[in-house]
Amino acid sequence: MEVFKIIYSVLGGLGIFFYGMKSMSEALQSVAGDMIKNIINTLTKKRIYAVMVGTFVTMLVQSSSVTTVMVVGFVNAGLMKLTQAIGIIFGANIGTTITGWIISIKVGKYGLLFIGLGIFPMLFGKKNNIRQIGRVLFGIGMIFFGLKIMSDAFKPLRAMPEFLDAISYFSGQHYGSYFASIIVGCLLTMIVQSSSAMLGITIALASTGVIEFHTAAALVLGENIGTTITALLASFGANINAIRAARAHAIFNLLGVLFIFSIFPYYIEFVDWVVPGSTAAVGADGEFTNVAVHIASGHSIFNITATVLFLPFLNKLANLVIKITPDRETKEQHHLVMLGEPKDMIPATSLAQAKAETDKLKEIVDKMYNLSKAILKEKVDESSKSKAIAKIKDYEQITDNIQKEITVFLVKLFEVPLSAKESREAQSLMKVADELESVADYLTSLTVYSTRMPLSELLENEAGSDFFKFFKEVKAFYKMSANNVVTEEPIDLTLIQRKSEELRLRANDIRDRHIQRVGKGECQPLTALTYSDMIVALRKIRSHSENIAQAYGQALMEEAT
Repeated sequence: MEVFKIIYSVLGGLGIFFYGMKSMSEALQSVAGDMIKNIINTLTKKRIYAVMVGTFVTMLVQSSSVTTVMVVGFVNAGLMKLTQAIGIIFGANIGTTITGWIISIKVGKYGLLFIGLGIFPMLFGKKNNIRQIGRVLFGIGMIFFGLKIMSDAFKPLRAMPEFLDAISYFSGQHYGSYFASIIVGCLLTMIVQSSSAMLGITIALASTGVIEFHTAAALVLGENIGTTITALLASFGANINAIRAARAHAIFNLLGVLFIFSIFPYYIEFVDWVVPGSTAAVGADGEFTNVAVHIASGHSIFNITATVLFLPFLNKLANLVIKITPDRETKEQHHLVMLGEPKDMIPATSLAQAKAETDKLKEIVDKMYNLSKAILKEKVDESSKSKAIAKIKDYEQITDNIQKEITVFLVKLFEVPLSAKESREAQSLMKVADELESVADYLTSLTVYSTRMPLSELLENEAGSDFFKFFKEVKAFYKMSANNVVTEEPIDLTLIQRKSEELRLRANDIRDRHIQRVGKGECQPLTALTYSDMIVALRKIRSHSENIAQAYGQALMEEAT
């Protein structure tokens, strides 16, 4: 019965701890999301800055796994170079140690206090930032409270000879026990998928005297290896550079652990020398008062030391992962579907990745516009025309796929907590992707219509002059409307609406004039339907271009206000 009580108490405490970590992390991401996105966007090539960014971002989101998955996504989307990603991963390992320092505060002492301080602004705050700050405090309280429950549950284990005999090998002070503890820490972290949770359990075990400091330190080393599995899983199906970034994370942590393992007894002595107080000191409540700070210090010392040692060899590490992960023979296409689940990423960075995919979608539509112009202007010979039209159709299929991927990704993003601003941006990106795909459809239709009869007959004299003038004006309107998606600069929506209406009326006028020309015998009757279909296609492109400006322009205006 005692064993069952310990099990359900540990599971309950772990659940409360997980919920606290999730609440705190999501609240911090909501408050600091734009700051994180701006920091990432202004990254420089200097490796030390990348390390600082990785450290700061991970301190904000309280999860190195979130940061590394974010980095893998950025590399996959082409927003970040491999060397920048590795630098951020270095920093993420340092930033994640702040969790250990938060946990090392005397657990349970302030748990209910933080819950009480956070619950009222979280539930009754009128502004989002106030609610999120309350959620941060509530999350911290839940972390402390969960750890308190686990610590209390672990205390009876000290008096259980069967349990102590079972773990006696791990308590030994020899390299065999150190290695076994590292393996256990790695495996448990891979299963739990949270180094922070395993760190909390380790500190709770050590604080209650169930395991000694050297065993806890070895477990923490293993946890640093186990946490890399998250990024490795996120890289499955991604492009080569994303896989390289994930493998660089694993190799970096593995080599760092191997180095510390080789000097483990001296490492333990150094931590004991740096941190005041004996790990064997017991407080009035029966808990080991200093061991938590020693574990947190050892965690920080390990990650800082590994970063300092490997930073000069960052390019060497990049070359190593490039060598073990060679380029594929086939040309790769970036796909949003390969970026993982939005629930595992920071909303602001998920939006940045979706934005990058939307920009790529626009680039393809731009290529389709240029290619359709070359076909209609007969700048490609007859032998190449069929290939050009096939290329247009291929581009159209790609735009269909990307638009679908963006939509699925953003729908999943709506399942996680978003601020009002993030929700508006996600909605506008979804709308823009849909409208760009529609422009691609009508560009394809436009070129297909042109194959019904010789262009020399279809676009002769005034009919050709009217068509190409209108084609040029619609293209300019599309460019004016869609460019703000890439530049994110405000756009005059009143001007867009006025220009769109002018083009709509112009399209109707051009169709009527062509019908008149056919009636007068100036053009062949067979051209009327095809000519009308081509003008309608351009008019539809005009309509979808206006929708693009409305969707993203309105979001920018609301953001500015």
